[in-house]
Amino acid sequence: MTAATLSKHYRATREQTLALIADLQPEDTVVQSMPDVSPTKWHLAHVTWFFERFVLEPDLQSYSRCDDQYHFLFNSYYNSTGAMHARPKRGLLSRPTLAEIIDYRSYVDAAMQQLLRTDAVSASVAQVITLGLHHEEQHQELLLTDIKHVFSCNPVQPAASQSLPVPDDVIVAAYAYSDGDAGMHSVGAAGNGFNFDNETPRHDALLHAHLIGNRLVTNGEFREFVKDGGYTKPDLWLSDGWTVISERGWRRPLYWDAALEREFTLGGQREIQDNAPVCHVSYYEADAFARWAGARLPTEFEWEVAARDKTVEGNLLSSRYWHPAASLGEQYFGDVWEWTSSSYSPYPGFKPLAGSLGEYNGKFMSNQMTVRGGSCVTVNGHIRATYRSFFYPDARWQFLGIRLAKDSYGD
Repeated sequence: MTAATLSKHYRATREQTLALIADLQPEDTVVQSMPDVSPTKWHLAHVTWFFERFVLEPDLQSYSRCDDQYHFLFNSYYNSTGAMHARPKRGLLSRPTLAEIIDYRSYVDAAMQQLLRTDAVSASVAQVITLGLHHEEQHQELLLTDIKHVFSCNPVQPAASQSLPVPDDVIVAAYAYSDGDAGMHSVGAAGNGFNFDNETPRHDALLHAHLIGNRLVTNGEFREFVKDGGYTKPDLWLSDGWTVISERGWRRPLYWDAALEREFTLGGQREIQDNAPVCHVSYYEADAFARWAGARLPTEFEWEVAARDKTVEGNLLSSRYWHPAASLGEQYFGDVWEWTSSSYSPYPGFKPLAGSLGEYNGKFMSNQMTVRGGSCVTVNGHIRATYRSFFYPDARWQFLGIRLAKDSYGD
């Protein structure tokens, strides 16, 4: 990739991040509604710190930090680079102000453009810049997910944007299963184009005979689970899941009202569409629903092999991020992240990136579950069959949903 092409990608990515906050007020950008959520303002600063710390400081000789305090305030989890402000306390950072953080972005952007104008960016530096841009795109997704949670906690129930369209509800086919491909399959990224390190290396995986669902589980179907007392039947739940729902009083997906008729979206309160995919459910809820339905969740490699020939449709991030789309045919991408039954683990032969960037993915491969498919707030360029993300099994604030599978081994 030439410096000019990289510069264009850089400008477009940075501008898109600011476009996503165009309808927010400064007060909106400070709030942290729970430890998993970061304030919008912090997201804007952290992705900027990434370029400052991993590109400008080591590679632009004339560069000096915008503010030494920012290194402490906006480091996320890179322990090898130094101390950091505690994650649950990011909402206490009323200073620096939003205006100062926008200035920080401009300061770093100017230095990055200076570096890119030299047209002498090495391949290794270009790789780090490219990783930084994909990192910022991941934070665009988090920014939208987080502000939705923030607004949901406000009694006024504000909308992130009043102009977001309501997608039409659709008629969906009855839930059905098709034969999944069994046998040995090569899975993981093949090395063409950009991939995150957790998608590599490509390796063989054995799939047993199985069936996989033709579509995602809908709101209407999940409502039947709720009405059938799904949250009150301990035999449906993993032990940890039963403990979680009992202690936290969960009786329905996050953002649904008690009447099971309305849900909170990035467009404010809206009627629940029966045929839209259910979302904002934890792994525990997904697993319990699957058990209730006489099924299970697919493994991540059953999902990947099934999704290989499917296409990504739509400009997901810009056109429909208030709620998952209602097109539930064979689409495997861009509605909700789909829980799998696979723990988030390294592939055989996995090697993290060198240096501090090795902390990007590998160190989180413990006690989390793998999700596939991307969501309605995932950047389009990230969505592919090999893309994998990960969440703790009690996570619900992300756009997380369900596809079912069944064993057919031995039939």
